[in-house]
Amino acid sequence: MSDAEAEDFSEERFLGHVAEVCTAEPSLTPMGASILLALHFGICHDSRTFSRLFEISHALVLREVTTLAEERNFVTVLDRNPRTQRTSFALTGIALFLLTRAILPTKEA
Repeated sequence: MSDAEAEDFSEERFLGHVAEVCTAEPSLTPMGASILLALHFGICHDSRTFSRLFEISHALVLREVTTLAEERNFVTVLDRNPRTQRTSFALTGIALFLLTRAILPTKEA
């Protein structure tokens, strides 16, 4: 995301993108879509940061990341701290395709 895009990025715009992703992939939860979008926009790359920024229990975030990785193949787990359970993850090609399909048609000029 460029500096200009970051300045224009708002909670309302993010939630709009969450709705678009959930519409494109109805089986995806709003939290799952939020995790994918947070990765895509460079907001965070690990479970603890997502948990803190979005004020969601870390255990719930870990559960969603596990689903996204193991059942949906939308993220790849890169690292997991055994003590804190902080999990670093990245988008897969499948997730990038979904996000591109869901949010590019409505991308503002």
